[in-house]
Amino acid sequence: MANLKEIKIKIGSVSNTQKTTKAMKLVSSAKLTRTRQLSDQAKSYAIKMNDVLSEIASRVSSVQDEENINKAFRPCENPKTVDIVFVTADKGLCGGFNMATIKTVANLKAEYEAKGVNVRLRVSGRKGSDYFSFQRINLEQSTVDLSAAPDYDKACNFIEQSVKDFNEGLTDKVVLVYNGFLNMLTQEIKVRELLPVSLDNVSINENVTSMLEIEPDDDDEVLVELTGKYIDFNMYYALIDSLAAEHSARMQAMEAATKNAKEKVDSLTIEYNKARQAAITTELIEIISGVESLK
Repeated sequence: MANLKEIKIKIGSVSNTQKTTKAMKLVSSAKLTRTRQLSDQAKSYAIKMNDVLSEIASRVSSVQDEENINKAFRPCENPKTVDIVFVTADKGLCGGFNMATIKTVANLKAEYEAKGVNVRLRVSGRKGSDYFSFQRINLEQSTVDLSAAPDYDKACNFIEQSVKDFNEGLTDKVVLVYNGFLNMLTQEIKVRELLPVSLDNVSINENVTSMLEIEPDDDDEVLVELTGKYIDFNMYYALIDSLAAEHSARMQAMEAATKNAKEKVDSLTIEYNKARQAAITTELIEIISGVESLK
């Protein structure tokens, strides 16, 4: 059995760890509240923008044949090159949050490559970058600090090259992958095809008067402008949603760590008391034996 001094040092060490994890949980909880407010505001805007873009694209495509429709809305059944853009955290200590995204990206990459598709990876987040670099997998683009502090202009700059390559025909599809916030206890992996924009689930009621008016000569211009805004804001929203999920995951991880630390302290305290009791019993036996020997 360990001596009293060693056990006491262990108790102090675990207690300090417990204080740290508890503080980290409180910090993550406060950050989550702020991030959720920002996420809710961004989500409303993203939904409305998606609706507007889908309606315009659907109306334009209804009067154009498939060959003349904007490339961003032209379905691609057999892509040759795919850009996978994904978001991870810059930091750890958030359970399986980062690995869930990384595994999804790895599986998606393997599926495309099994079909003979060239896959390029673009990542925002140190954890994703470190993982694939360690696996000696080439990254087309990598950035850090953006996941921890989402900024609209920086998000636009990050996704800009991927959109440019798509428009120039260097890639046929752009897929966005991130771990999003579902509720306080759950995160959800989201895989979205940013480009080309799918119109499969869009239905326009011709009997309903639309709020949108597009002149015949400016439909392509409107589509190009709106598509750019659509891509930029969806990238920005993915960063915000991922950050909210990260704080949620870290809060749960730190709560579990705090609970485990408490249980460990309780276990060590019992061990300490047993060792102390054994030491006292031994001393008493030695004293009694000494007294008996003097008789």
